[in-house]
Amino acid sequence: MAIGSTLKNEFSFIRGNYAVLVISWILIDFAMELPATYYALFVLQLGATETIIGIIGLLSFLALASMQFPGGYLADKFGRKWLISTMTFGVGLSFIFYAIAPSWHFILIGAVLMSLLNSTYQPALMAMISDSVPSERRGMGFGIIMLITSTSTTPGPLVAGVLRNQFGLVNGMRIGYGIVVALFLIAAFLRLTQLTETMTNGQRPSFTELFHSYPTAMKESFGVWRSVPRSMFYVFVSMVIATFGFATIQLYLVVYATKVILIDEAVWPLILTALFITAIALSIPVGKLVDKVNRKLPLLAAYAIFAVSMWIFVNGDLSKVFVSLVLMGVGQVTMNAAFSALQADLTPREQRGKVNGFINFANFILMALGNLIGGILYEHVSPQLPFVVAIVCVIPSFLLALFMVHEPEKREE
Repeated sequence: MAIGSTLKNEFSFIRGNYAVLVISWILIDFAMELPATYYALFVLQLGATETIIGIIGLLSFLALASMQFPGGYLADKFGRKWLISTMTFGVGLSFIFYAIAPSWHFILIGAVLMSLLNSTYQPALMAMISDSVPSERRGMGFGIIMLITSTSTTPGPLVAGVLRNQFGLVNGMRIGYGIVVALFLIAAFLRLTQLTETMTNGQRPSFTELFHSYPTAMKESFGVWRSVPRSMFYVFVSMVIATFGFATIQLYLVVYATKVILIDEAVWPLILTALFITAIALSIPVGKLVDKVNRKLPLLAAYAIFAVSMWIFVNGDLSKVFVSLVLMGVGQVTMNAAFSALQADLTPREQRGKVNGFINFANFILMALGNLIGGILYEHVSPQLPFVVAIVCVIPSFLLALFMVHEPEKREE
């Protein structure tokens, strides 16, 4: 009885909007990870080069960045639910371009369209999560999201491997993207019918309002830093530097593993699951650690672990790549839980949409540049150089978090 009562108390916050978002996230994350396993190899098969992959990433992340300001502004002004549910439908339909692509040009169109729609609702999504989880449970809340989504993504690479082996790389990827469309539409319907608005002034805006709001949204999003603690700004700068570093290698992990280290394409999805299994095992313990100890120390540890994992990967063989992916999973879970909880602690409820929008905007701009620079360095200079850039970027991120970030005496609700 005591154990049951303890568990019930620990997880009592999993209800309402939070539960709906977690369930829909399971569907979406499984869908996204399935084709992501062989994405770069698929685009290369459609006639692209590593630099073109970087250009697609550049334009995709610029599109993601372009709607962060109005997305955050509208999330705070009109509410969260309408943006989340409507745009989830649109994102799902945009993957049709991937499924039917005869060349990489269709991938480019689909990537930009998907990014525009996806970016519009991301600030609302993160704001609704922060609204729906008690402050004393935020580490657990974001840790459980990592647990659930890691559990749902773990089968993705395995299913991708089965589709590749049965239908070949290109046809297997087309089937995979068809599955993505179906699961996104199911998740969108769930969000439309089951979410409850968390903003008392929530109204349904028109699409013209979305574009007319852009100048005001930009002004208010840049001005939001006057309304939040200075530590939040340094947390933001620390994270975007690390994000740029990761973006230089993100698209090329599978290419480096299969073309340089010469890991068999059929083996890659098997070892990739190490990352997700690690995330599953550590999500709740890390969330508890972030709640019980503090947010800053886990964030610092995550930076160090990420740098070590990249060094092992670039100098690796099959066994070292496996170890690297395990460490990457540890760093990913720890970084996400600590950063998300610290951000919610430092940001007032009425400013969360704009803060999320600004952070996402900066992240996507730097990820766009990182994808492009990583592709150019990989193809024209050295396949190892993007990994060196990723490791070097950890240094200023770590130092900023260590010396400039201070946790609040009282956490925002």
